Amino acid sequence: MVRAVDRVYSHIRDGIIAGTYAPGARLGEVDIAELTDTSRTPVREALRQLEMEGLVEVVPHRGARVYTWTADDLEEIYDLRMTLEAMAAARAARRIGEKDLDRLSELCDLMESAAAHGAGQQLDLMAQLNDEFHAIVRTAAASTRLLTMLGAVIQFPLVMRTFHRYAPADVARSHAHHRDLVAALSSGDEIWADSVMRAHVRAAKHVLLQSLTPDEVKESE
Repeated sequence: MVRAVDRVYSHIRDGIIAGTYAPGARLGEVDIAELTDTSRTPVREALRQLEMEGLVEVVPHRGARVYTWTADDLEEIYDLRMTLEAMAAARAARRIGEKDLDRLSELCDLMESAAAHGAGQQLDLMAQLNDEFHAIVRTAAASTRLLTMLGAVIQFPLVMRTFHRYAPADVARSHAHHRDLVAALSSGDEIWADSVMRAHVRAAKHVLLQSLTPDEVKESE
C-alpha cells in the first residue's frame, strides 16, 4: 500500500513538473490535503521533502510555495549535475553489463525516432526515454551516495521542460552525445565516458540558459 506521504509527494511533484503548480504558486496544506484525501501531517512531510530537493520553499508565516529559480540557481544546478553525472558515467564504464548496453542502444533508436516526428507528445516521449537512458547509467555506477546526491538535481530538466526548448541542431547534438556515451561505456573507457557526459550536460545548460524568459526566473538577490 502506498503511504499517504508518498501519495502527496507524487501529487505535488507531478504537479510542479506538469506546470499545474507554477513557480511561485502557493501550496496550501488544507487544499492539498483535500485534493489527496489525507490529513495535513503527510502534506507537511511531503513539503519538507520537496523543500530539501529544491522544488519548494517554505517561508515563515507565509507557508509553502513552488520555488522560483534565478538564472544563477539554474547555472549552479547544472554545474553540480555535470560533475555528478560525469562521475556516474565514469563509474558505469567499469561496471555496466551487456543487457544495459543493449537497452541504451535501443533507447537511442527510440529517441531519434520520437524526435523525427517533432510533435509535443513525441517530445514528451523523448524526455521520458532520455530519463530512462540516464537512469540506467546512474544505476550502473553502483553508488548509493552518488544516486542520493543526483536526486536533488536531476528533476530540474523535467520541471523546465528542457527538450521543448531544443532547436533541431540541439536535438541532433544530444543524440550524438548519447551515441558517443554508449560507445565509451561499451569500451569501458571511464575518461571518455566522463568527457562525453560533461559535454552533454554543459550543452543542455547552454540551451536552457539561452532560452529563459524574464517570466521564468526571478532576479538574483
